[in-house]
Amino acid sequence: MTEKALQLGQIERLLASHSLHGSESLCKLLRYLANHSLEHPGTSPKEYQIATEVFGRQQDFDPHVDSMVRVQAGRLRTKLAEYYASEGADDHIIVELPKGNYALTFHHRSAVTPRTASRAASPATIGSLDSRQAPRPLFSVLLVLAVVVTAIVSVATDRFLTHGSAAARPGKEALEAPAALRVFWKGFLTGPEEPWVIFSNAAFVGLPDSGVRYFDPSRDRGQKIFDHYTGVGEVLAVHSLDYAFDQLHQKIRVKRGSLFSLDDAKNNDLIFIGSPTENLTLLEIPGTQEFVFKSMPSGIRKGNTEIINVHPQGGEPREFLATPANEPLTEEYAVVALVKGLDPSHSVLILAGTTTIGTQAAVEYVCQQDSLEQLLLRLSVSNSGELKPFEAVIRVKVAKGVPVGSELVALRKGPA
Repeated sequence: MTEKALQLGQIERLLASHSLHGSESLCKLLRYLANHSLEHPGTSPKEYQIATEVFGRQQDFDPHVDSMVRVQAGRLRTKLAEYYASEGADDHIIVELPKGNYALTFHHRSAVTPRTASRAASPATIGSLDSRQAPRPLFSVLLVLAVVVTAIVSVATDRFLTHGSAAARPGKEALEAPAALRVFWKGFLTGPEEPWVIFSNAAFVGLPDSGVRYFDPSRDRGQKIFDHYTGVGEVLAVHSLDYAFDQLHQKIRVKRGSLFSLDDAKNNDLIFIGSPTENLTLLEIPGTQEFVFKSMPSGIRKGNTEIINVHPQGGEPREFLATPANEPLTEEYAVVALVKGLDPSHSVLILAGTTTIGTQAAVEYVCQQDSLEQLLLRLSVSNSGELKPFEAVIRVKVAKGVPVGSELVALRKGPA
């Protein structure tokens, strides 16, 4: 059998797979890209060609305005990764859609299968940290970036993390975002590029087996700094955002805070996960003005983070404090805020708690229908309305390290 026949056979296996079952649009895209690759090896079709010839877009299609092709290509990459991680784990021919272009590639699998490799790597990766020795602001669980990647699954375009947990669910094609979700996130869906999600990764010193703590310049000078840790709340938060944007048929790009640049801030819509005490990039761009994070300098809460209420209203407290660090965490506070970016045409959404569990709750708050409906009602935003800048504080109830309920306790509307 010729090489071309083997490659065509592999495409048919993919089209008939469970991973692509029911996804007519992705099957059409895969078949088109395969034919183009086999007929014009080494060349990539243009985004305009794909939009008009595969998806029936009009002749005036503008890829700078409509990101549909990039979104569909990203979904196809995710599906291919899903297929080869499961039902296609033993296939001899690998089909890939490299990021940055639309030229489908074929290559033969090496002797070591992904299944074997993943079984060998997972125990060493996941078992590398003792969570009991982590500081409370990360709620006793620190994960190396590699664990974050393992937790979210599947590789996708332009991401440091992965996209796939939502995409792998049966019946994904039938998912439809609730109206509240579409209204709240509308501003992050219309730009020429997918929004960046920036998760916190503060500087630490020490080792997992002997104790890890936040870097303190006054006493840790000369010690090796680790900036590849993040909290379990941030990991679960990225997962929640990934699923929400999947319902909205949009992709997200993910970076850890230490790799983020001001160029990114100027040219993109941004979603920050984590407070400025850990997500230090937030200190360099416009942030909240009414609810400000501060590290407590002394007392029983020394080193803990609080939220300062700059202009208390109607009996509101001047500060929002989580349960003291020497007690089991049962109450926490978080900020949900939409502000203008360095370039006012872009938006910045800040989702941050005083602990990693509060950060998780803040993200879940803007990804769930019930809480979003309440927030939009308080902001007087209808289903056809436009979300304006605002700042809010939510109180989070915590049980056994899990956020179990959130309540909006303070709200400030920005200028119209």
